[in-house]
Amino acid sequence: MTLTRMLAGFVRRRWRAYGSAAVMLAAIALLTVWIPRQVGQVVDGLAAGRLQGPALLQQLALLAGAGLSIYLLRVGWRMALFAASYSLGRELRTQLYARLTLQGPAFFQARRTGDLMALATNDIDAIEMAAGDALLAAFDGSLTLLLVLAMMTLGVDWRLGLAALLPFPLMAFAFWKISDHVHLAWQSSLARFSDMNQHVQEGLAGVRTVRALGLVERNAQQFSERAASAAEASFRAQRWEAAYEPAVGMTLGLGMAIALGFGGWLVAHSQLSIGQLTSFTMYLGQLIWPMFAAGWVLSLLERGKAAWERLSPLLDAPLTLEDHGTATLPARPAIRFEGLGFAYPEAATPALKALTLALHPGQTLGIVGPTGAGKSTLLRLLLRQFEPSQGQVLIDGRPLPEFALASLRTAIAWVPQEPFLFSASVAENIALARPGASRAEIEQAARLAAVDDDIRRLPQGYETEVGERGVTLSGGQRQRVAIARALLSEAPILLLDDALSAVDTGTETQILDHLRELRAARTERSVVIVSHRLSAVMEADHIVVLRGGCIVEQGRHEELVEQAGWYAQQWRYQQLEASIEAL
Repeated sequence: MTLTRMLAGFVRRRWRAYGSAAVMLAAIALLTVWIPRQVGQVVDGLAAGRLQGPALLQQLALLAGAGLSIYLLRVGWRMALFAASYSLGRELRTQLYARLTLQGPAFFQARRTGDLMALATNDIDAIEMAAGDALLAAFDGSLTLLLVLAMMTLGVDWRLGLAALLPFPLMAFAFWKISDHVHLAWQSSLARFSDMNQHVQEGLAGVRTVRALGLVERNAQQFSERAASAAEASFRAQRWEAAYEPAVGMTLGLGMAIALGFGGWLVAHSQLSIGQLTSFTMYLGQLIWPMFAAGWVLSLLERGKAAWERLSPLLDAPLTLEDHGTATLPARPAIRFEGLGFAYPEAATPALKALTLALHPGQTLGIVGPTGAGKSTLLRLLLRQFEPSQGQVLIDGRPLPEFALASLRTAIAWVPQEPFLFSASVAENIALARPGASRAEIEQAARLAAVDDDIRRLPQGYETEVGERGVTLSGGQRQRVAIARALLSEAPILLLDDALSAVDTGTETQILDHLRELRAARTERSVVIVSHRLSAVMEADHIVVLRGGCIVEQGRHEELVEQAGWYAQQWRYQQLEASIEAL
């Protein structure tokens, strides 16, 4: 869809606002062209001695009334038109946000966060201006131009009107050439602003790493270069926009010279009155606004088109995960991975290969293996963040796509390797799983996650703001707050993806004990624990060892320790490591 079609559809939906603004602008245009004619008549009346006393005051009052009416009408159309254009910005931002929330991880792997933020701010602002200022100037300028030309040619003298318009085709040609450069310049400007935005986002998100590596000055220099590049691109676009003004000035200057020269000749030969020439020069002066409006409209439309060319593909991008399912997950789901295979885009080797595995309701499954074995990938397929390349994930015998995504996500409480906390209080972050949870329930979840004591030592306790991404908390505290959030959830499936990696062994034991107690109280909840520490899965009902995307060992802890495989070797190594740390 082009920008023109999108704006046309929006205007049709908001026809009342645009219609009322158009009526008021038409009234303004009529009053504007009436004033010079009236002034001309007043001048002729004064010159002939016909207009004196009360009659003169009446004419001046009419002119003052027209000026006041124009003022009030200008206020009115601004309120109507800009309210509509701002609603377009709101609609586009809402549509963009909704579209982004439906996209899967594969989409965001190919997109930069800073670029998406720039689209939601700078680019939509440009489209919003095209729907407001540009449409206003286009309508007002066109109507004023037509009325002024009609008054110049029909109301004053058609010969003088045609003569004054002789330079205008040159201006049209100049506008056409300038518009091409404006479009390209704004494309470059928006892209460089996006690049600068991305650098700022990455720099602030990784500010600790930047400081730790002593890269503050280098990062600042890189930002300065990007800011200078964005400023230069914006300046170049503004410079091309400024080229409209000389074209207008030269055209109107030539037109005025022709009008005064030819008009003076007509007055000298008694074919035109002084009042008529006065009215004509005032009309010619009123062409300044339509001409400037034309340049402004072209500039805003080219800027809006450049922004729409960046935004439209994002709004029309197909979803990486289709949500056509209608089924609801049962309270005690049985999960089965059947012949599962998956390869990440552009990956040299598959992450999972023909994997078959079952998890019965109420069981705890432990998944271990070396780095890159496919442990987290298996959970992401269960979460349906990606679709398997082969095989399928079944819940109670039904393929995962048959279930609505909202139902699936509600039924799973997931603690990822890198937990995400929002810029809110600790209590609000825990309560995300159940917004209606009481303070007692929140604190109980925090105790189960062994983070209650840490929270109470914070300056405002549970009301302490954690900062962006939980920056004020340690890695272990963030993990435990995320675990508390998952434990507060009533989801029947709990996924812990290496969620205890940042806590010490004592805290890990405490959390696992609490999980066992909770599981004993809620026998319907199924738990999947992915961990590099084997102590985290030793109490699991079933343990699988993944290597190269395949199951190479499986069984209970005691059975795997007796085998001379990877699990037994890692268990002995980790026990030795724990013994050394205890000395």
